[in-house]
Amino acid sequence: MTGRPLTRRDALWLTLALAAGVAALCGHAPTADAAAAIGAPAPPFTLVSADGRQVSLADFRGRTVVLEWTNHECPFVRKHYGAGAMQKLQKEARDAGVVWLTIISSAPGEQGHVTPEEARRLTVSRGAAPAAVLFDETGRTGRAYGAKTTPHMYVIGPDGALLYAGGIDDRPGTDPAELAGARNHVREALAEIAAGKPVSVRQSRPYGCAIKYAS
Repeated sequence: MTGRPLTRRDALWLTLALAAGVAALCGHAPTADAAAAIGAPAPPFTLVSADGRQVSLADFRGRTVVLEWTNHECPFVRKHYGAGAMQKLQKEARDAGVVWLTIISSAPGEQGHVTPEEARRLTVSRGAAPAAVLFDETGRTGRAYGAKTTPHMYVIGPDGALLYAGGIDDRPGTDPAELAGARNHVREALAEIAAGKPVSVRQSRPYGCAIKYAS
């Protein structure tokens, strides 16, 4: 120990690390009710990426992180990717130093489940730009966050606190024409975090296809 005072950021990440240890010992992720509260440390996770890496939330300490739950067969997801809107936001986030993690919680045999090769091919063919595509086949991570739909979006601040959870925007439909004039909650939250301002919309109703969790 250096003897320096413990900062709020240090305290949040210490809590995050302790929660991860408890989850590992118990063999399950924290429950959504206990762990996925706005302003509290975001639930920790370690998942395998489409390129075979193990990726942990703790890897990105000190950086803003976006979590995007997805199902490429869902018409609500297709709305955002077919219009290029999701890819544009991913690239904006990447260029701003934000880590974007796309998560697939569809169980094997369910709609939206893909192999690592298929996930890589989808990323390339759609021109998507996440830092990683992660597999949550057991559904533990999705359930820990309370993720219900695709897309369901979360923004985690540099100190590890969950700052936004909900829909990507305020137009809950499948028509790409709805994107014009939509209020994109994720883009807005990222801009406010970058400016050192509090996130003005911290929660909204998620919309989309129900996540096809393992039973």
